[in-house]
Amino acid sequence: MNDVTLRLNGLTKTYLKGTPGEVQVLRGADLELHAGEAVALVAPSGAGKSTLLHIAGLLDTPDGGTVEIAGQKVKNKGDRSRTALRRQDVGFVYQFHHLLPEFTALENITLPQLANGVSEKAAQARAMSLLDRVGVAPRADHRPAALSGGEQQRVAFCRALANKPRVLLADEPTGNLDPETSDQVFDALMALVRDEGLSALIATHNMELAARMDRKLRLEGGVLRPVE
Repeated sequence: MNDVTLRLNGLTKTYLKGTPGEVQVLRGADLELHAGEAVALVAPSGAGKSTLLHIAGLLDTPDGGTVEIAGQKVKNKGDRSRTALRRQDVGFVYQFHHLLPEFTALENITLPQLANGVSEKAAQARAMSLLDRVGVAPRADHRPAALSGGEQQRVAFCRALANKPRVLLADEPTGNLDPETSDQVFDALMALVRDEGLSALIATHNMELAARMDRKLRLEGGVLRPVE
C-alpha cells in the first residue's frame, strides 16, 4: 500500500553475540505502519520494545532485516543520510522528557526546527501553535524545571512534532506520570497525532491506553503479533 509510513521486515538483533550470555531480542519482527494510525506496542520489560523502537527510528541498526521510512529504504545509507531522514521524518518521545534545561519551552521546540533550516520566525510560530494545542502556551517562556511533569511531557510531544515528521515513536510516554495526569497527557498526544495526520507507534504497559489506539501489537519471542 502506498500509505505505509514505516515498514520493518524480518528484523533480527542479538546482544553479546557469540558469548555465553548471548540474547536474541528480535527474531524476524515485521511491521507495517500506515498513515494516520496509532498502534500500541505492548510487551513485558526486557522483551525488546526499546530496541525495536531504536531500530525503527534509525538510532540503532539490526543484525538482519530492513527498515523503510516514508518509502525510503534505509539499508546501506550513510550516517549523514540516516541522520537527515531521522530529523525530517521521525519524532521521538520517551518516558522522561529530556528537555534542554537551560532553554524555555518555546526554545526547546524552536531549536530542532532551526537545525532543520526553518527560519526563526516560522519556527517560533510553529512552536507556539503546538504549545497552544496542548494547553501549555501560557507557559512558553518557562524553563522545564518550572513546569509540572504533565506540562514537561506535553512540551516533549511538541518538540517531537516540531519538524512535521511522518512517524512518531514513543517509549512509555506517560509511564512517569500519575494516572490522572497520564490520561490527560495521553489525550493531548492523541489529539496531536490525529491533527497532524502522522503515524504513531507507542510502547506502553497501560492496557487501558493501548485499548484507545487503532490496533495493538505484542512483542513476544522476538516477533510482533496482533492482540485481539
